[in-house]
Amino acid sequence: MIEGTNKLLGISKQCSLLGIHRSGLYYRPVAEREEDLQLMLEIDKIYLKYPFMGSRRVVDQLTKLGFQVNRKRVQRLRRLMRLETFYPKPNTSKADPAKYKYPYLLKNLKIEKINQAWAVDITSVPMKTGFMYLVAIIDLYSRYVVNWSIGNTMDAQWVGNCLSEAFDKHGVPQIINSDQGSQFTSEVYLDLLKEKGVAISMDGKGRAVDNIFIERLWRSVKWEYVYLNPEIDGVALFKGLTQWFKFYNHERNHQGIDMEIPAERFNLVA
Repeated sequence: MIEGTNKLLGISKQCSLLGIHRSGLYYRPVAEREEDLQLMLEIDKIYLKYPFMGSRRVVDQLTKLGFQVNRKRVQRLRRLMRLETFYPKPNTSKADPAKYKYPYLLKNLKIEKINQAWAVDITSVPMKTGFMYLVAIIDLYSRYVVNWSIGNTMDAQWVGNCLSEAFDKHGVPQIINSDQGSQFTSEVYLDLLKEKGVAISMDGKGRAVDNIFIERLWRSVKWEYVYLNPEIDGVALFKGLTQWFKFYNHERNHQGIDMEIPAERFNLVA
């Protein structure tokens, strides 16, 4: 549908004509066997319900569902899906003083206004014929999703582009929180935040509560849309997510903000 070699119409123009945002042009699903895709869907559902379960217990859950799968395969698929078990890890040695490790700044912080603190994260999204990755950025005061993008790779530049668009649309926050994934410890990501004067916050390793707001967002988007409407390709997924995020931001009452609508608390009009 999109022709990268078209000399008359550039990619941005083609995206405009098709109603697809340029940052969403990562439409080829990652190839996996059909059986693995079904496994990944069930692993994803188990993870959202029981994020504390390790690979052994996930294998037990899958066995109950009728799958014949070993732990090594589950571990491979969980790594592919960027899933990490939440549990306190033993402090058996001192951490290296890595220049890319930053403290968690949201503990006991009272968030009282928009653009005081944002959170960013990546999750995998199952499809009928593959899966893709979704990055989203949420304002913690309003729960408003300030930007999002889908891709079939998790490179740091993709995350950086999504953040840059959010800055252009909504301004620069005081703090951005993320996990310690490679995209968020890359020079591309960190240099962008330093250039904008944003305080960098990172979750503690294996702590479920540190990024709880965006974890709830993943639960909502998957149970309310992705699992109910598995799309055939990335273009359909992009269009479906566009409608869902519009609903989430501008129509859906949010329990975490006293049943207000995120866009209203963010002072936006649909």
